[in-house]
Amino acid sequence: MPRSPELPSVALPTDKELVLKVVPMPGDCNANGDIFGGWVMSQVDLAGCVLAMRLAGGRMATVAVKEFVFKQPVRVGDVLSFYSCVTRVGRTSVTVDVEVFAERMSHQGKYVKVTEAVLTYVAIDDEGNSRPLELSQQVMAA
Repeated sequence: MPRSPELPSVALPTDKELVLKVVPMPGDCNANGDIFGGWVMSQVDLAGCVLAMRLAGGRMATVAVKEFVFKQPVRVGDVLSFYSCVTRVGRTSVTVDVEVFAERMSHQGKYVKVTEAVLTYVAIDDEGNSRPLELSQQVMAA
């Protein structure tokens, strides 16, 4: 399958935190030879939960994905960088925006935005029931 021409490099976000970097492998491919969208979605969920768990000081469960936009294919060997920021904090929930950028193996130092998503997590107790957020002193001081 012919590859589309490379897009111009974009700047990485300065208003979000780098929370995850990962390299997809051949076992993560779909029938087209690109990385399976479900694999990317699971990585985005992990990246979004990093900030939510830090803020809540404990377990979180994904309860909603407001939107998920795939902009470009992800390829084997891409270095994916996941940038996140908290956009809303409720009584029990945290909403996180995640953007994913690929550094193509053949174009080191240049980035293309491959996907973005908005996810909502709810703080849960040991039995899986929702619980009020207990914002840590470190988070509140920031």
